[in-house]
Amino acid sequence: MHQSGSLKALFPASRRGILNSVFLNTSGGVTGGDRFVITAEAEAGASLMLTSQAAERLYRAQPTETGRMDIALRVGAGGRLDWLPQETILFDGARVERRFEVDLAPDARFLAVEPLVVGRLAMGETVRSGLLSDRWRLRRDGQLLFADQFRLSGDIAAQLSRPGVMAGNLAMAALLFAAPGAEAQLSHLRGLLGPQGGASLVATDLLFARIVAEDGYALRKRLVPAITALSGEDIPKTWTL
Repeated sequence: MHQSGSLKALFPASRRGILNSVFLNTSGGVTGGDRFVITAEAEAGASLMLTSQAAERLYRAQPTETGRMDIALRVGAGGRLDWLPQETILFDGARVERRFEVDLAPDARFLAVEPLVVGRLAMGETVRSGLLSDRWRLRRDGQLLFADQFRLSGDIAAQLSRPGVMAGNLAMAALLFAAPGAEAQLSHLRGLLGPQGGASLVATDLLFARIVAEDGYALRKRLVPAITALSGEDIPKTWTL
């Protein structure tokens, strides 16, 4: 393992043969000019669960500076990896680009969730400007299987109010599940997400879902059961602290 700068990794006691790793940013958040890189691999037959110690915060940046986060994950034959960070909180004026590159063996199992809270409702915060870009690329056996681009920029408050975006909600999450037989979970997942979520089988053995909610608390109420159902494991303890 290698770690440097303000990005650290901890390894609490593992459960049921799954290695748990908790990453944390000791600087307190991400702002313009920051660069963070996470790379992790579950080798053949191994199981790895990655989560964050707390919510990540994307802070105000200068208009000409953009923070960047690059995440590269690999899963070997018969292995599994769960990417389960807590919420990302977007503050007014933040500018961050994130890139996710995932490479899976043909029979690997992968679960990922990315929750987002746009301003904290209890604090009366409104995000009126900024930039957030999430770029996902997932490959199985070297072949591109899934690509997604999510981007908020300019007048973010106005964008979120549109019915086809978030209809005025302030929290959302994307959920991706790749595993042999994943389609068997589709109906159950739709029931757990409720009327403010949607899930689809976008490729063989691959489910993708999005859910919106009025705030982070309401989002968790729907998201935690969905994560637990797909993972087959309890939610990471850091989510309940």
